[in-house]
Amino acid sequence: MTAEDRGPRTAPATPAVDAGVGVPEPREGEVWTVGAVILDGHGRAFAQRRGPDRSLFPDCWDVVGGHVEPGESLMEALVREVAEETGWRVRRVRRLLGVSTWTGDDGVTRHEADYLVDVDGDLAAPALEWSKHSAYGWFGPGDLPRLKENRRPGEYLVHDLVARALGLAPPAA
Repeated sequence: MTAEDRGPRTAPATPAVDAGVGVPEPREGEVWTVGAVILDGHGRAFAQRRGPDRSLFPDCWDVVGGHVEPGESLMEALVREVAEETGWRVRRVRRLLGVSTWTGDDGVTRHEADYLVDVDGDLAAPALEWSKHSAYGWFGPGDLPRLKENRRPGEYLVHDLVARALGLAPPAA
């Protein structure tokens, strides 16, 4: 198959980034992840349930996101992860919801930057990575307690991010 047979190759579009949106600058040797809270037109946030066989946070609800690859900026990773995990395209980065540092069950300390984003695509039909995720849902204010499923008290990052994106919690400090 030739390149012409595959069609034009295009790089992911660079999304608009609203004024004042912070983008942390990772330091050498740090492991970073990014997350995207995506809202629909009904004031609900998208989350997906991690598969039961995942090494980190098995069978827990999660926002779209993942690790920043070597040589990749946080914005590049955000755009890539949203496309890989949902098939949607990040159109606009509206707000930095927070930066956190956490250590997974694997003992690796990660820094995470989470953003509120707008996407293009069919919100009724995400193209989930079914080998990694077992379900998805849209979570409004009344659904937030479900985001705490299978998490220990105090480990409510996803719940807190969605609450912040929905305007139900104060902005991150």
